[in-house]
Amino acid sequence: MTVHEGTCHCGAISLQLRDQPTGVSECNCSICRRIAGLWHYCRPEVVTITGDAIGYSHGDRTLTTWHCGVCGCTTHWTAIDPAYRKMGVNLRMFDHALWQGLPRTLVDGASF
Repeated sequence: MTVHEGTCHCGAISLQLRDQPTGVSECNCSICRRIAGLWHYCRPEVVTITGDAIGYSHGDRTLTTWHCGVCGCTTHWTAIDPAYRKMGVNLRMFDHALWQGLPRTLVDGASF
């Protein structure tokens, strides 16, 4: 199994992704537009995150978006409902070779 390693800009948050992205999603909701997230959706059990991320819940309060308290990079989001078995990992925290050539899906989060 391939393990992809990523970090925020300063390295205080580390991510290990035990999954192979085959595409990425770009959302146009108010927060994703501002943070320029490039999302890989996966099960939480294939991701290991170390470091002290700071959470921010916005809008309908269904997700928590996590960022580094030192450099401010948004690393991932998690569902507030623990029964929801999906999370988003910001692939911009990984080497661009992982995500550069992947097909992109535009998500219209602004319309919700």
